[in-house]
Amino acid sequence: METLKQYSEKTGLDVIYRDEYLLEDFLRNVSHRVKERCHYCYSLRLETVALEAKARNFDQFSTTLLQSTHQDHNLIREIGERMGKEFGIPFYYEDFRLGWKRGLEVSKSLELYRQQYCGCIYSEKERFVRENKMAKIL
Repeated sequence: METLKQYSEKTGLDVIYRDEYLLEDFLRNVSHRVKERCHYCYSLRLETVALEAKARNFDQFSTTLLQSTHQDHNLIREIGERMGKEFGIPFYYEDFRLGWKRGLEVSKSLELYRQQYCGCIYSEKERFVRENKMAKIL
């Protein structure tokens, strides 16, 4: 979130923040089904943004998850469209991965932090294990 704040200040982008970290809720809901954690996470995020977009009378809603080369676009699209129908606001899908390289260049030029995992504790562990395996190989 700090990186988004830095970016929005540098570019004049208006951002609506939801400043909360619901780690215990996340763990309670996925600890017994870790392989389904992304479905839970996408659903939670997209429901929240759909409701916010609806409350603010926006034309549609989307997610920055669509920029990541590591996210499941089919699942995001499926959940987004379901949330859109449920809450009466269209989900905007676009494959923003096409601009991933340019986004990397921009983030480097603005000296922004780039997180190397999605953000959940399970993904962070996978990144940690992967990096340690690479260190052992080298």
